[in-house]
Amino acid sequence: MLDRPSNAPTLPPEIARRRTFAIISHPDAGKTTLTEKFLLYGGAIQMAGQVRAKGEARRTRSDFMKMEQDRGISVSASAMSFPFQDWWFNLVDTPGHSDFSEDTYRTLTAVDAAIMVIDGAKGVESQTRKLFEVCRLRDLPIVTFCNKMDREARDTFEIIDEIQRELQLDVCPASWPIGQGRDFLGCYDMINDRLELMDRADRNRRAESVEMRGLDDPAMETHIPADLLATLREEVAMARELLPGFDHQAMLDGNLSPIWFGSAINSFGVRELMAGIGAYGPPPRVRPAESRAVGPWETPVTGFVFKVQANMDPKHRDRVAFVRLCSGHFERGMKLAHVRTGKPMAIANPVMFLAADREIAEDAWAGDIIGIPNHGQLRIGDALTEGEALRFTGIPSFAPELLQTVRPGDPMKAKHLEKALTQFAEEGASKVFKPAVGSGWIVGVVGPLQFDVLASRIELEYGLPVRFEPTQFSSARWVSGPRDKIDAFVKANKGHMAEDHDGDPVYMTRLQWDIDRVARDYPDIHLTATKDMMV
Repeated sequence: MLDRPSNAPTLPPEIARRRTFAIISHPDAGKTTLTEKFLLYGGAIQMAGQVRAKGEARRTRSDFMKMEQDRGISVSASAMSFPFQDWWFNLVDTPGHSDFSEDTYRTLTAVDAAIMVIDGAKGVESQTRKLFEVCRLRDLPIVTFCNKMDREARDTFEIIDEIQRELQLDVCPASWPIGQGRDFLGCYDMINDRLELMDRADRNRRAESVEMRGLDDPAMETHIPADLLATLREEVAMARELLPGFDHQAMLDGNLSPIWFGSAINSFGVRELMAGIGAYGPPPRVRPAESRAVGPWETPVTGFVFKVQANMDPKHRDRVAFVRLCSGHFERGMKLAHVRTGKPMAIANPVMFLAADREIAEDAWAGDIIGIPNHGQLRIGDALTEGEALRFTGIPSFAPELLQTVRPGDPMKAKHLEKALTQFAEEGASKVFKPAVGSGWIVGVVGPLQFDVLASRIELEYGLPVRFEPTQFSSARWVSGPRDKIDAFVKANKGHMAEDHDGDPVYMTRLQWDIDRVARDYPDIHLTATKDMMV
């Protein structure tokens, strides 16, 4: 991500009030619950669903796939747009499970900031660390929310120290918890000198705020027991002495993260976090492209596809491309150039999302995420512009770590299987390889749970039971180099060669020895584990 130049024009008010961000965390830290509460406070839904609630209440709005609802995990990134106070939020809920990390990595190319959710008892976990590294590569500003303070949590200083040590990131407390577990009463808002008290009776009710004139205000004693108040005063004094104060520029540079404490399931601390991302989060930022950087203040409309989702509506065989707008004011019915094919596209029915619900978007601004229903024309990485041949960079595709052959339950339906696999490959849900020798398909994924998801979706969406079987290959590498050298390499290694769904050559390996042999015998050929999806 590029810095906004000091001489950049002022952003139009509609663009300046956009906040486009993702929520990242380890599975089970409470990310989807937090997303639901964001929607509740944004007025987008009347009652927040809980991932582990009973009956109909458990249908969380951001988990719309059947498998997500059955297993209580997020499998696919989903986008939601809604107003909150003076801002317009575009929130992307990402899968926390490491088996779906590629979807998450790509989603992080489309946002301007991230909220990192940490479990108060577990602290920084492995997947949080991985996702944080991706944010760091992109210099994304990060706001931290320490969740589940109403359960037994670790010492507040210990949590902050772990974040600073593990992630090499300065942390500035925006709020400070009062008690923890059963004794958790709420938080002291260190930025606004306010006492925020938690209402345990109603999980969907907003917490009560009490204005204070500093920690020495005598009114504090009417709300907080003496022992907890003494601890609070001592800890806040230490925090102000030992921890960095809030520095807005350091946060925008990705070097400092303000941290809020709360309990998403009890709707506590969420509104303060939302106000924080609104007040301190960045407006739409400059986007890198191959020939030049694109500023959000530019008048021509530009955008790129960062995700394709098929069959969001099971009644219609639809495919929706999620497009992040990078500049301009888009209006429904506009004709945009599809840079990869060079053809114009009339965008007649663009949609804004509220998880699985959607409505026609009459217009949208830089920073917004819109959905464009299409029949397979749009792929991940595609650019849409008002004529300029731009190619947005940095949208990754990773080599799969697990490979299996896929066979249809009914051999007569091989053609249907090919269609389903191609669709999922274009969605980015899996890699599909057609071996040069023999029949059948090899499917590659990042984590084993994805095989279950694919089998479940192919059966649900195409009525086609499939089985996955082991293959002799253990990894796949994209092949690059001079055209004539690639042709000679492909001819000499037919037993190892396949094509991905774009028709690009892929070298299938059994052992590390295969990769070493290519490096030794073919110095002009490069094998890579990632492919930049700039098409």
